[in-house]
Amino acid sequence: MKTDDFDYYLPESLIAQTPLKQRDSSKLMVLDKANGNIKHETFHNIINYLNKGDVLVLNDTKVMPARLIGTKEDTNATIEVLLLKNIENNTWECLTKPAKRVKEDTIISFGDGLLKAKCLCIGEEGIRHLEFIYDGIFYEILDKLGNMPLPPYIKEKLKDKDRYNTVYAKIVGSAAAPTAGLHFTNELLTNIKEKGITICYITLHVGLGTFRPVNVEDVTKHKMHSEFYTMTKETADILNKAKKEKRRIISVGTTTTRTLETIMTKYNTFKEVSGWTDIFIYPGYKFKAIDALITNFHLPKSTLIMLVSAFSSKEIILNAYEEAVKNNYRFFSFGDSMFIK
Repeated sequence: MKTDDFDYYLPESLIAQTPLKQRDSSKLMVLDKANGNIKHETFHNIINYLNKGDVLVLNDTKVMPARLIGTKEDTNATIEVLLLKNIENNTWECLTKPAKRVKEDTIISFGDGLLKAKCLCIGEEGIRHLEFIYDGIFYEILDKLGNMPLPPYIKEKLKDKDRYNTVYAKIVGSAAAPTAGLHFTNELLTNIKEKGITICYITLHVGLGTFRPVNVEDVTKHKMHSEFYTMTKETADILNKAKKEKRRIISVGTTTTRTLETIMTKYNTFKEVSGWTDIFIYPGYKFKAIDALITNFHLPKSTLIMLVSAFSSKEIILNAYEEAVKNNYRFFSFGDSMFIK
């Protein structure tokens, strides 16, 4: 299986640069995963495709303003730092640019010294372990100095930081948004509950995997970076009951999917658990946890388009993407949505 097999043509004009004014006014493509049949909808009508008894699973991670611009103390060179994951206490795994300037014991200063970082060790591909030095509360300082870590294909400045978080974002720790959830409003979630659909939450902090392209020719040789996840007992109980009663489990986003599939693969049941996952889902994978998937339109040759191809088929997904291009769907993080059932 070749990475190039998951390529498709996308005009640059269809890459969404800004979020829509109303979250649930985005387009929704409803795709039958078995036969490829397509309906064109608006996202607020997703409720018409959800049935009483379904369980909708959301990722409640919250994106940090994780992108920091600082200067090297010795040379005053500008250094960009992206916080990826907390290793322990004040030590974080970070992506640095230009990485060659950040050596062991390098000190980077942010906000005129309000926050400093010392490089503890050097990893591959720009990864550094940085120890942060500060007075006060780290996340408050980050709120003051940091920017939202928008993906590189978004060139426009985000006017409202909240729009790169879901309305239900709660647990701080992500370096990118679980973007399938950006389409939900509080009103829509209330209406979904009132229809008799159960909503529950997992947490997966989105990390480096989101930023890393697949650079190998053979898909199976790609290595995913690990990301931290948590499932509560309440969510595990809801999902196990749904499985037993053969009710649909609908995953919102690839991050939620990877969490549910990781737990089910490891334990053959849902359970209260936290851990790290580097699960890589591509065609040939047999899904054990989910019955339907709400997701955005993903980058060509990415691990995410491979995951949705595994849930349906490569041919059906690439055909749907071609249809989306013809119908001027908006792509990627701030783009439109797809319900694969």
